[in-house]
Amino acid sequence: MFRVRIVDKIDKEGLELFGGNYAVSAAEPDPDAIVVRSSEIDTDAWPSLLAVARAGAGVNNITVKKATSRGVCVLNAPGANANAVAELVFIMLGISARNIHLGIDFCKGLAGLPEASLREKVEARKKEFRGFELAGKRLAVLGLGQIGLRVANAGLSHGMRVIGFDPFPSLANIHQLSAEVELARSMNELLAGAEILTLHVPLSNKTRGLVSTDFLAGLKDGTILINYSRGEIADERAILAALDSGKLAGYLTDFPSAALVGHPRVICSPHLGASTSESEEQCARIAVGQLKAYLEYGSVGRSVNFPTAESIPAANVHSRLIMINKDVPGMIGFASQAIGDGNVNIASYLNESNGVIGYNIIDVESAIPEAVLAVIDKHPGVVRTRIINYG
Repeated sequence: MFRVRIVDKIDKEGLELFGGNYAVSAAEPDPDAIVVRSSEIDTDAWPSLLAVARAGAGVNNITVKKATSRGVCVLNAPGANANAVAELVFIMLGISARNIHLGIDFCKGLAGLPEASLREKVEARKKEFRGFELAGKRLAVLGLGQIGLRVANAGLSHGMRVIGFDPFPSLANIHQLSAEVELARSMNELLAGAEILTLHVPLSNKTRGLVSTDFLAGLKDGTILINYSRGEIADERAILAALDSGKLAGYLTDFPSAALVGHPRVICSPHLGASTSESEEQCARIAVGQLKAYLEYGSVGRSVNFPTAESIPAANVHSRLIMINKDVPGMIGFASQAIGDGNVNIASYLNESNGVIGYNIIDVESAIPEAVLAVIDKHPGVVRTRIINYG
């Protein structure tokens, strides 16, 4: 029986994937695994923790470094909310371009007026809300992951001229990008040609505060900036100064703050990027599926701190030994020797590495003696071991 703690509201369609071999509760005091959305998770707070699954893409709310040092796998669901975020980007861009937000507020202020007076005011003031069309505008997309590529491709369907840049592009994502999307050769090239710049990069030490005064100086005056990535990617003081100087014509973001919400050229939505029923269900399904594969088979799919290592045990497998180790030489030979010395036959051995962690799935045809496991656990390069029994 695996113990799973649920943190935040997780879509029930995903949670229903847990079967009878799982005790799932928001009050589980010592979980084997955690499913979370946005709450902060300190992995050191849970003694038995094997894995954390984030029902979403970013994992900045999880102590990944601590988890890695303890051999706790951190899983996520990249791409599950990509369509929801990409759609919202164009909804908000359309609202901004046509001054829809101002027009709606104006119409609400007409409540209670007689019909003739209302029509008169509409005709007299509608020109104040004149906007612009997206067709023909230059859309620059920074970051071509699952969200960025969808935004870039959708820009073409709006008749926009689209240019994209990703400093570390994934070939799988680039192959999904329309051939009509121009690829910039540098960040400077991307910024210089933008009329509308949209950010779709993950939050990391390298991207925190990326949108600075120097960054914004690379844009031409009157650019619209869109941030539906992470609030911390943009320096708010630099954004506000750019808005006041005219360097930026507007700032659209999903991350409201006290400094932003009152500015007349800022449009904030209350962190709605992934807030659709479809996105929440997909995120939950992926997170739970990844978690079950890890707990039941030791298979690693979408992890941010462990290498991908997926394997289903053959019919002759009695036990599966998971060995998580520091990525140092000699670990495969050491583990094989220790198991052989215990008169245990290895049926298959899968080893994968990401440069920091070595992950081993070792299938054997009999039970693994405690003495053998003790030898492996004592090795200074071993972070954690786990045995999954099938016999």
